[in-house]
Amino acid sequence: MSTLIYTESPLDPTDAIYDFTLPAGNGWMHELKRGQTFRIVDLEGNQAADTIFYNAADMSDRYSAQDTIREQSAIYLTTGTKLMSSEGNVLLTITADTCGRHDTLGGACATESNQVRYALDKRWMHACRDTFVLQVLRWGRGASKADITHNINFFMNVPVTPDGGLSFADGVSAGGRYVEMRAEMDVIALISNCPQLNNPCNAYNPTPVRLLIWN
Repeated sequence: MSTLIYTESPLDPTDAIYDFTLPAGNGWMHELKRGQTFRIVDLEGNQAADTIFYNAADMSDRYSAQDTIREQSAIYLTTGTKLMSSEGNVLLTITADTCGRHDTLGGACATESNQVRYALDKRWMHACRDTFVLQVLRWGRGASKADITHNINFFMNVPVTPDGGLSFADGVSAGGRYVEMRAEMDVIALISNCPQLNNPCNAYNPTPVRLLIWN
């Protein structure tokens, strides 16, 4: 397992132009302007913030896990990672990270995957896919569930096994740790603050995250 490297930010939350606490299980969609810095804070520890980014001018140009992994030749995201789009554009760059690494392979929970992975009666539990769909429909501007693509799982620990499989493990984050990104173009951020109760990604206890933006 790779060594975790922590990078602090010099930015002061009191200087932020936007400061919002997103409850566990809720969704959030917001435009970030080029040059703005965006921070997600894991307030209580081990909370998974499922996130998708879009080119604000064209939502069909959106975060691409494959291009991001290829660009940096690494499967985990951390300071210095360029978050690439499906058209090869740099959407954001991670500029600070006190968690150490973030997952971009595990995807988002859905009612169907809850049923397959855990139990038939888990199908009816709230899932990130539901939140994503609700948020894009509320957003409007022609967005639909067809615009939901592969996501980043900030603060989530999804180790890759020796045979190439994925496993959900206890988180490597803790209360107050954060990841910070600089927008390299105007982007739209979509977050589902994961409601998952069936695996250790949220320590079986989903909690809020704090969202801050600086000019």
